[in-house]
Amino acid sequence: MMSTVAVLGAGSWGTALAVHLGRVGHHVRLWARDRVLVEDMLARRANTVYLPEVRLPDTVSVTPAIDEALGASDLVVSAIPSHGCRTVMRQAASHIRPRATIVSATKGLEVETLLRMSQVIAEELGPHRPVVVLSGPSFAIEVVRQLPTAVLAASTDPRATEAVQAEFRAAYFRLYGSDDVVGVEVGGAMKNIIAIAAGVVEGLGLGHNALAALITRGLAEVTRLACAAGGRRDTLAGLSGLGDLVLTCTGTLSRNRHVGVELAHGRRLADILAEMKMIAEGVRTTGAALALGARYGIELPIATQMGEVLDGRSDVRAAVEALMLRRQRAEAEAG
Repeated sequence: MMSTVAVLGAGSWGTALAVHLGRVGHHVRLWARDRVLVEDMLARRANTVYLPEVRLPDTVSVTPAIDEALGASDLVVSAIPSHGCRTVMRQAASHIRPRATIVSATKGLEVETLLRMSQVIAEELGPHRPVVVLSGPSFAIEVVRQLPTAVLAASTDPRATEAVQAEFRAAYFRLYGSDDVVGVEVGGAMKNIIAIAAGVVEGLGLGHNALAALITRGLAEVTRLACAAGGRRDTLAGLSGLGDLVLTCTGTLSRNRHVGVELAHGRRLADILAEMKMIAEGVRTTGAALALGARYGIELPIATQMGEVLDGRSDVRAAVEALMLRRQRAEAEAG
């Protein structure tokens, strides 16, 4: 029997997950705040803003009414940008069924509190609801094209993890389980910052040597912060760490990498963001990650230089020079 799934957020990732879940046998109710977008999606049976080439299956309905989306759903997927997650969860709380499992599909940190998205959800919905984090190397357009994709489903509730693995699985979509929610979420958030730096390397034409070094040292930086926050080192060597980092730093579809490329070409950050339809989470996450690093006493040199560039206190060439001229040390040394 087909189950009903609610997907909150009709950006590229939310739409892709709705299409995927509709294809694998669920009735999907996709919620969007923007009524104009909803009306256009209903009329065209496609999200012409974020995924214009993909037709919505008949199993996917679209609504601007959050109570309608949530009323019959035992699985709720949150694909809301990090800065809007708390507001939407607060709005959704009274409409979510008592036994519903929540899937967090957002990679980022809440700027004001430095909380991970699963923590924000727990604060708004209560600590006893099962929350599963969905993360890993996964461009939305490749998922809807049914290209092979492997991600992580992470939760402290093993039954919830297994349920999400079963409900999302397809011949082209494989889910591995994990109980390291902290490592998975910190890895997913931090990789976006490193991807901005990777875009800078690409935009300045610094070559493959530089990019390989950046990704490797970026992974060390992400791992230090994740472990300080309570994550496990082995998690960051997996899909939600190294896998997602490689994809976001090298893939031309990466929004955060695009920001770095454009900064390297001399464009103003405000102008870059103004022309982007989708959110580059790394821009918001950088300041929060630096604050989190300060809380744990962890040095984050790449994030620090990207923070200087994003805040307009440095230019991209000066940032690269500052990284290259830092004190040389043993590779295993922190920093």
